Amino acid sequence: MQDQTDIHTHPVFWSFGEEDVSNLLAFVLFVSPIPTFRRIVRNESTESFSGLPYIYSLLNCLICLWYGLPCVTRGVILVATVNSVGAVFQLSYITIFILYAPPTKRLKMSGMLVGVFAVFLLVVYISLEMLSARGRQTFVGYLSVASLISMFASPLFIIGLVIRTRSVEYMPFYLSLSTFLMSISFFVYGLLLRDFFIYIPNGIGAVLGVVQLALYAYYSKTERQAERLPLLSS
Repeated sequence: MQDQTDIHTHPVFWSFGEEDVSNLLAFVLFVSPIPTFRRIVRNESTESFSGLPYIYSLLNCLICLWYGLPCVTRGVILVATVNSVGAVFQLSYITIFILYAPPTKRLKMSGMLVGVFAVFLLVVYISLEMLSARGRQTFVGYLSVASLISMFASPLFIIGLVIRTRSVEYMPFYLSLSTFLMSISFFVYGLLLRDFFIYIPNGIGAVLGVVQLALYAYYSKTERQAERLPLLSS
């Protein structure tokens, strides 16, 4: 019989607890844009919000969902279940964004949405028809790394607006915070499973999350100071 201490120090044992944490933080990430979209619906306008983070997130969720299925990778079903839920959320956000976007932005977002599904279907076709089981995991794994990094970096696309206006109004704080926390969680989960395709992109995501939070902290402080200046001079 295996010693009880050996069981409790085995990486797989700890990965079960990490799965619960990762599930929770992933759900927090998926619901974090809700305040932004409540504002969009209330004002019936997307204002200066960017739809790119949700496009990149949908593509990432679809590719990671495919990576987590047993026909591609065994033993990481958590990745598939989490990203299936995430894909539903992102598709909902994109639909709302398209409904309230001005015509030019609506056309652009619709085209990108079609492109996301076209890319995903191409990935599925190549995986099943042109690659062996080992090649399939490697191919989809590298794509998931690229898509994860793109998703984590996508909120930085708004950085030009943040610097120009010296305002974080259109840089959602909860999205940046939840992205950072989920990255840390899945980084640990990937380390426990020794899965390069999970811990590398999430480690990079954690670093990018720190950058986003640092930018938010700096410019939100600058914004508050600017708001106080008229009061001090009056």
